[in-house]
Amino acid sequence: MPSMALLMITLGVTLGTLTVTSANHWLTAWLGLELNMISIIPMIAKQKHPRATEAATKYFLTQAIASVLMLFSSSLNAWQTGSWDITQLNNKLSCILIISALAMKMGAAPTHFWLPEVMQGSTLTTALLITTWQKIAPITLLYMISNHTQTTITLAIGLLSIMVGGWGGFNQTQIRKMMAYSSIAHLGWTMTVISIMPNIALTNIIIYITMSTPFFLLLTNTSSKTLQTLTTAWTYTPTTTITLMLLLLSMAGLPPLTGFTPKLLILDSLIMHKLTLTATTMALLSLLSLTFYLRTTYLLTSTAPPTTTQSTTLWRLKPHQNQLTTTLTPIALFNITILPALLM
Repeated sequence: MPSMALLMITLGVTLGTLTVTSANHWLTAWLGLELNMISIIPMIAKQKHPRATEAATKYFLTQAIASVLMLFSSSLNAWQTGSWDITQLNNKLSCILIISALAMKMGAAPTHFWLPEVMQGSTLTTALLITTWQKIAPITLLYMISNHTQTTITLAIGLLSIMVGGWGGFNQTQIRKMMAYSSIAHLGWTMTVISIMPNIALTNIIIYITMSTPFFLLLTNTSSKTLQTLTTAWTYTPTTTITLMLLLLSMAGLPPLTGFTPKLLILDSLIMHKLTLTATTMALLSLLSLTFYLRTTYLLTSTAPPTTTQSTTLWRLKPHQNQLTTTLTPIALFNITILPALLM
């Protein structure tokens, strides 16, 4: 991609998110979301492949439908209350429609159908942007209207997302699709607590972003797109393999890794608000996600010496491999081992 085009796309994605996070008017927030969407579509479709074109088309159609729904609900709220202020979402129907539109933009269940296909048709770098940066703006809007959201709806979306995210990742051999379902499951944990303790929901999504970023960048370093090719990573990047294993276990929420911290806080908040049955259901559904995380971790450890790998090693390696690994490993290890510092 030409450097000028890349600069314009990066500027558009950044300005779109900053516009939403600093907006106080529904039309300004809608404008920022549209700028964000238009800027990332060329990144999805830059590959000269029908799969990339299909992914860009699905992304555009889904985001356009969510934007129309958001415009309709904000106009309905302004008609009923006379205010376009984001924090003055007093109409119940508008609130339900806004939550549905933002859930569709993020890829939360039951409007999750586009996320695995779009990520599979994108590069690893674009998939990283979709699962991390593109979720900042909708999460910010949900955080701003958290006082008006109905707990029943957010809990239903959250539980369904956790179940779909765990169940959908079972049969996946493509890493991008597996991470898409992982993103859906983590969004479920965020949605369940967004109307009860929005600060904890924000903490959960921030920790997920800090774990996903080095994971995708290390995958880009190893050129691995499937679980089969990931098993050959130990032969030429053992440090990256160990880091990937720890990041996967952290995403699964196993103590004492970082990913356990937000899950513990969310479960504690739900129990404190007399939602013990919901917390128990979420803890049981998280075992579904734990299954494919442990499966991937086992595939990585099963190829460690003295065991020999049964897969063909990738013949093309990137020349900047060692430098990128040296840079990302301390960042990833910091994200993994932050839990003891929080508990002290």
